[in-house]
Amino acid sequence: MAGELPVAESAPGNKENAETETWPHSWVGFRKFGLATGKCICLHQHVKKLLQSIGPAIVVAAVVLGPGSILTSSKVGATFGPLGIPVIIGAAILMIGMVALAARIGVVYEDSACDELSRRLGRQVAVLVGGILFVLVALFQSSNNIALVAGLSPLVEMGTGGEPMGNTAKLVLLVVFNGFVIACLYLMRDLYKSVEKLMKLLIGFMVIAFLVNFVVAYLTPRDFEPVTPESKGDLIALLGMIGTTFSVGGAFYQSYLVKEKGWGIPEAKRGVIDSVVSISVLGMVTLVILLTSTRVFFGDPNAVELKSVDQVARQLEPLFGAWATVIFSLGIFAGAFSSFLVNSMIGGTVMADSLGKGSRLTDSWPIHMTAAALLVGMIVAISSLLKEGSTVALITFAQALTVLGIPILAAALIYLGTRKELVSDRKVPGWILGLACVGLVVSIVLAIRTAMAVWDKIQG
Repeated sequence: MAGELPVAESAPGNKENAETETWPHSWVGFRKFGLATGKCICLHQHVKKLLQSIGPAIVVAAVVLGPGSILTSSKVGATFGPLGIPVIIGAAILMIGMVALAARIGVVYEDSACDELSRRLGRQVAVLVGGILFVLVALFQSSNNIALVAGLSPLVEMGTGGEPMGNTAKLVLLVVFNGFVIACLYLMRDLYKSVEKLMKLLIGFMVIAFLVNFVVAYLTPRDFEPVTPESKGDLIALLGMIGTTFSVGGAFYQSYLVKEKGWGIPEAKRGVIDSVVSISVLGMVTLVILLTSTRVFFGDPNAVELKSVDQVARQLEPLFGAWATVIFSLGIFAGAFSSFLVNSMIGGTVMADSLGKGSRLTDSWPIHMTAAALLVGMIVAISSLLKEGSTVALITFAQALTVLGIPILAAALIYLGTRKELVSDRKVPGWILGLACVGLVVSIVLAIRTAMAVWDKIQG
């Protein structure tokens, strides 16, 4: 009949085949199309559910994936090459265990971590934990200020015809930026929700930039014949990469973030997924940066010592050419800003909690202490910019505190996670405690190595 679609011949009695060939006019065709669509919708729902599970731990990942992590992973890739891969994977696995433990502590205890420590061991123990973390955060916040300047300086130089940014401009930048962040702390109504959304955005930006560059770097032939490096890699950079990836201080704050999120025991499993996914993203980005640096720098007979943003920006040259410095500077800025805000929140919140003054971002004391951490970091950074070497004593002091502080934080988490009253659905899984114990041992080893370095500085 005219107007009908042609029907292909089929085997006798094979009615289903004939119906299929006349799709979309057949029921079988619609049914198969519906099944395929249903699978796509189901997959979309699973992906959406997975993304919704990402929450508090992505904030921890944001503070860890700062300028220090970017620079140290680049250095390790340039000097150690592929040998740095298992180190990153191991550090990320330990970080997953420590973050998962902190998340579990946050949901199984009604009170905050420092309140629990105070009730069980005394207020002085809680103040010790809070004080160490606050001083560490406040002093090392200066590095985020300096990284902020380093990230924006190349952009300013491009706009001024190569003229470097003067000290006055740097000081104005730091004062204005810190003032803006402090204003946001006091004016934002739902601070946690705003911070979580911002961190997801900044992490996403860094993932895309470094991942695309990684692919292009490996598709682009090298402009040199790789040789075996004669000198040994920088052990300090390797230890630094472990320390920036396996951040016990950041993990400790996870117990506070899950409470800000409103999670309880029913969300315990969700907390594990959040920890695994978010810290895996952190490990992946760090690994991508290392592999890109390995491809571009490792084995180069004209060895390059990575000290500045311009040198590290060579990683982006295969993709962005002359814009390498600009793009990398924006990546540094994203890393500095994400670490900038959350780093100060860690110190401020835990310090206020250790004093018994509240642990939620809706309380006034955590905001006041966070602002104090921002101001101390800014002052240290300004001192460093005005007089080179003026902060050596402060940095040495902060490193000495690391020796004592990091193992204490890890031990505090393990202590809270192994109490006898944690039974049934409140009990911490053995694999989480196992990873945390290994992490404690690693933190002690790193502390001993740091103590040796600090002693060398004092002696030298």
